[in-house]
Amino acid sequence: MDLTLPPKVTDRAFTRLREICEATGEAKALRVSVEGGGCSGFQYDIKLDDPATDDLILEQDGAKVLVDSVSLPFLANAVIDYTEELIGARFVIENPNASSSCGCGTSFSM
Repeated sequence: MDLTLPPKVTDRAFTRLREICEATGEAKALRVSVEGGGCSGFQYDIKLDDPATDDLILEQDGAKVLVDSVSLPFLANAVIDYTEELIGARFVIENPNASSSCGCGTSFSM
């Protein structure tokens, strides 16, 4: 039995995405992808984008988060969240597949 689940997006992340779209006047989706590179081997790329044909679309109340088919295995069972800390506010990925990550929070290894 395969227990691999798509990433989960928190209510807080969807709420912030809706706020960003309202502020910019653009109905863009949040794309979360994994690319080679970074200080630990892989890095997250998070940006506003339009859906592509092979994307997994996670949606809540009109806000959409996109994950392409290549990045999906790297983000299985991960949680996409939004956090506000003293160092700044940002979207974050809590990834159980990452064996280690670096201090910047955008790079990881498996």
